[in-house]
Amino acid sequence: MADAPLSEFSLIDRFFSGRDRGPGVVLGVGDDCTLLSPRRGQELAVSVDTMVCGTHFFPDQPAAAVGHKALAAALSDLAAMGAEPLGTLLAITLPAADEAWLTAFAEGMGRLAERLRAPLIGGDTTRGPLSVSVTVIGQVPAGHALRRSGAEPGNLVVVSGSLGGAFAGLQAEQERREAGGGPPALQDPALRRFFLPEPRIALGRTLRGRTRTAIDLSDGLMADLGHICEASRCGADLQAEAIPRDPLLAGWPDGTALAAALSGGDDYELLFAWPARQRSELRPLASALQLPLTVIGEFTTEPGIRVLDTTGRPVTLADPGFDHFRTD
Repeated sequence: MADAPLSEFSLIDRFFSGRDRGPGVVLGVGDDCTLLSPRRGQELAVSVDTMVCGTHFFPDQPAAAVGHKALAAALSDLAAMGAEPLGTLLAITLPAADEAWLTAFAEGMGRLAERLRAPLIGGDTTRGPLSVSVTVIGQVPAGHALRRSGAEPGNLVVVSGSLGGAFAGLQAEQERREAGGGPPALQDPALRRFFLPEPRIALGRTLRGRTRTAIDLSDGLMADLGHICEASRCGADLQAEAIPRDPLLAGWPDGTALAAALSGGDDYELLFAWPARQRSELRPLASALQLPLTVIGEFTTEPGIRVLDTTGRPVTLADPGFDHFRTD
């Protein structure tokens, strides 16, 4: 990054002002605090997500992709709670004020913020190693937030979209770099799955009142399902053949592809509990959302998570053989 004077207010005004308009925003960027007015009968949902250069993204990763993913990761937490965005707060640490980098970063974050109605309502900047922290504020009808603690034995385990695509994209990017490739082409479907995830805000909103339990898949299905099982004091049996593997895993060895789908992480799909007696409602719901919803197993009274083959025998998961870019 080219060195330049770093001023908190000039950076916010120049690159992020004008992106602070939203139905719940009374006062946005430019004062000591932001003022929000949630709708009557709503509870606030607040989450923060931090990305550090070299740990969560490559030093030369396109700035627009960094901005998109930083916001997407935080908004995915709102989706998991069934909340709708009210606004976004950005804290960014920069080694220097690089105008071209900041312009692209703001555009990447701004496009997603505008599309999902998550206006940037405040921010802070400082000098130091590159890192991005995004705080999102959402609203959800009182008593209707989705939680990790509501799954019951007999509920179906359902997941949106496909799994393993982000990991396949990360592998493709690492291989491209090892081969001495130039800047990543974000139109490449494999790279887009890793660099440009899609928060499932509409699905989370739709699940309110239909289920009590959901989580977003940031750390991988096995790890995140484990959080639900722990909070709900139950276990889960999964059907290996039902796991919706991303098409990008086609051609991978079967065991490695399954391991990537179950543990790769960064897919940002939603996993949720669903009443077995209402299974027939999933298909029209998926059609309305234009998003696949797949039953992959059920919650059980027996603790632990078991992945079973078609005969009901436990599957021994292969070592996926990956060195996860993320270390947290």
